[in-house]
Amino acid sequence: MNAPAASASPIRLDWPAEGISRVPYRVYTDPDLYALEQQRIFRGPAWNFLGLAAEVPNAGDFKATFVGDTPVVMTRAATGALHGWVNRCAHRGALVCRELRGNVGASGTHTCVYHQWAYDAAGRLVGVPFRKGLGGKGGYPADFDMAGHGLQTLRVQDYCGLVFGTFDAGLPPVAEHIGATAAHYVQRLFSRPVRVLGTTRQYMNANWKVYAENLRDPYHASLLHLFHCTFGLYRSTQEGGVELDPTLRHSVLTAKNKAPEAGQHAYTDDKLRTYDETYALADPSLLAGRPEFADGKSAVIQTLFPNLVIQQIANTLAVRQVLPKGVGNFELVWTYFGYADDDAQLAAMRLKQFNLIGPAGLISMEDGEATELVQRAAEAAEAGAAEVIEMEGRGVEPSGSLISEGNIRAFWQVYRQMLGL
Repeated sequence: MNAPAASASPIRLDWPAEGISRVPYRVYTDPDLYALEQQRIFRGPAWNFLGLAAEVPNAGDFKATFVGDTPVVMTRAATGALHGWVNRCAHRGALVCRELRGNVGASGTHTCVYHQWAYDAAGRLVGVPFRKGLGGKGGYPADFDMAGHGLQTLRVQDYCGLVFGTFDAGLPPVAEHIGATAAHYVQRLFSRPVRVLGTTRQYMNANWKVYAENLRDPYHASLLHLFHCTFGLYRSTQEGGVELDPTLRHSVLTAKNKAPEAGQHAYTDDKLRTYDETYALADPSLLAGRPEFADGKSAVIQTLFPNLVIQQIANTLAVRQVLPKGVGNFELVWTYFGYADDDAQLAAMRLKQFNLIGPAGLISMEDGEATELVQRAAEAAEAGAAEVIEMEGRGVEPSGSLISEGNIRAFWQVYRQMLGL
């Protein structure tokens, strides 16, 4: 089953005749396409990740974030309910919330600094200074209705501790929307309460879709990341594969680094620069870990369209939120977590292994450079130039191989359908 097609795009984009095995570089550089994405994807029929419920555990807690490039705030009300609203005052359009996160106290009130319009955790307008004027002068009209001037709200759902928001009133619940395959892997990782361990933010000079491709590309990891390949955290010769939900929106890449490898000699025979047995760790405890999951999978990278990545690499657990910042930039927010019942040894392992990931991670820093290299070249591409995406064919159905680009082609098929291209 494929995602439903959108109405025809108002933008003309001449996609090559080869279809999703060719991707015009213009998708990374056209500001009109970027604007259409905000409308039809992020503000359209999609559940956008807002944060972990564990980031706002207490009444009055809030976290500022984005849906696409729309600023939003996730809040926890006194009742325990989660809410989401657009961070734009109904009065003059200023940001209501100026901090990344915090707690507004027992009152639960968020007040715009400009004219002090005040809103509760659900985004309802609860206070307007000088509403009736002063000394019989000024004030708002008698028919001014506070209930009609609240903040724009999102539908919000907590699914297994992941909080999602959408502007689409008719979108099915998260579990139904992401399908059984994606739900299985969410439930696998979020099987018990989590504890947030930290957050990093990374700003990249590339279109958000360049990173979306990177996340869905299983075979770059052993060709780009020397640490991954040399120290055996991930190789394309390991047991693993790609799984897609029926709509092709959501995917999972998995590998087992403790299973027998077939064809490892290819790394030495082909003299791949990312496999170098002369490298060694001065402190091997960085890779000391503990099996945690019954399925034996040591690497799981799950993408939930459009902006969420859920990862397990060894004992590192994290979510990554992809935030577009204009046609040529995006921000990547990493939130690291463990389980609330982790023992001291496992908690220490996680903290040490976090050196593997994040902006300067030993197996993540190359991704930032690679996305920017693509963007710089795309911006100079001639009209009609396109990527060639044909590893393991031209279709979208996964075969279980880690040497495939079918997952990337699936992303572009969904993208074209949603934008009507």
